[in-house]
Amino acid sequence: MALYQNPLETRYASQEMLEIFSEETKFLTWRDCWIALAEAEKELGLPITEEQIEDLKKNRDNLNLERARAIEKEIHHDVMSHIRAYGEVATKAAGIIHLGATSCFVTDNTDVILWKRALLLIRKRLVSVIRTLRNKAWEYRHLPVLGYTHLQPAQPTTLGKRISLWLYDFALDLEDLEYRLDHLMLRGAKGTTGTQASFMELFEGDREKVRELDRLVAKKLGFEKVVPVSGQTLTRKIDVWVLEVLSHIAQTAHRASNDIRLMQHSWQVEEPFDKKQVGSSAMPYKRNPILAERITALARYVINNVQNAAYTYANQFLERTLDDSANRRLSIAEGFLATDAILILCQKLFSGMQVYPEVIHRIMMQNLPFYATENILMEAVKRGGNRQHLHEVIREYAMKQVAAVREGRDFDMLQALRESQEFNLPDEVWEKISDLSQYVGRAPWQVEELLAEYIDPLLEKYQTESDIQADIRV
Repeated sequence: MALYQNPLETRYASQEMLEIFSEETKFLTWRDCWIALAEAEKELGLPITEEQIEDLKKNRDNLNLERARAIEKEIHHDVMSHIRAYGEVATKAAGIIHLGATSCFVTDNTDVILWKRALLLIRKRLVSVIRTLRNKAWEYRHLPVLGYTHLQPAQPTTLGKRISLWLYDFALDLEDLEYRLDHLMLRGAKGTTGTQASFMELFEGDREKVRELDRLVAKKLGFEKVVPVSGQTLTRKIDVWVLEVLSHIAQTAHRASNDIRLMQHSWQVEEPFDKKQVGSSAMPYKRNPILAERITALARYVINNVQNAAYTYANQFLERTLDDSANRRLSIAEGFLATDAILILCQKLFSGMQVYPEVIHRIMMQNLPFYATENILMEAVKRGGNRQHLHEVIREYAMKQVAAVREGRDFDMLQALRESQEFNLPDEVWEKISDLSQYVGRAPWQVEELLAEYIDPLLEKYQTESDIQADIRV
């Protein structure tokens, strides 16, 4: 019988991210937690033998998932089913698995371990995207393009400066991601309601040994710190933190993709289009911006997904409630899978983006009369012209230019002003007025300064990391 398949798995996310959030990886990490707990308890004096530890390690990869599923059908408890399944293969250690722990010892510590791996993968993809945009911003830092405010023609900028806006936002996301990575902490060994009462019993009231157990387990699992307090669960505030950083990346990708969609509409740029790619089932000529559109579609999902974690955190009762479990199984993994897909698409889109300077120049020249009028007026007044009279002359010709645009006619307003004899300007001034580069302000230097003073020092931290492959699956 055919069954539903999640498109994040079948179409969008990478193999690397899918492996991180696979059942196999999760349950193997549970076993890592149990091994770390048993080792720490033995080192701190509990009667656990080296033979039992070795049995746990030897059978760590003997992942009898079918047996665990069968047990869970009977007892309706996922952690207990895996404790029993592990004990059936690591028979010498069966009696000490999960000693003193509660279910959240494995589930919540595993979550943080997997989130760290996933965030490191997201970081690699994000760094690759930033490198790509850095090079594009540099390449096009001098290319004048028409600027827009309110989606209406405005003062010109450069294409590199526009790209730098996306670049800077992605860099802010990278700094945010690094902060979250630096502050990720394990739940540790906190016991049933976070009081460590069961471990106090095991260690006969030795508070320092119980405290050391917490630290030692974390160290064995690759973390220097554990949260200072918890209820039964790691605070679900951390879920919000993690999904928020993914949302921030998605927001930036959405914004940049929208800009590309708008520019592709006027043929100024175009996303990569494969040789045999089909743009439309009905219109063979179509070259739709499907990568940018897919980015914005997935980004909306990631942005909205944060609400799952926010409501889950807000609805926790006292030391713990279980209405978080089913939601978290979906929202957190899918948030990572979708963000992984977004960054793969961004890398493909930005690296393959085609720029058409001739089209950009034509659009600039069509609008030049509007943003050049102030320069014409000031130059003419400096040479003795009447500001009010010349302002009215320019206004009348501007209306003719607007009418021509609306009616689809050609009208060269600058040439008409030049031939009107109303402006006492020499040829070299008219030629200067037609030089598009004079209207972009400090845009090229702003790009150079951003790269030299902020982006390049930021990327310096990742110079030993090569760009990660961005393969589009469909």
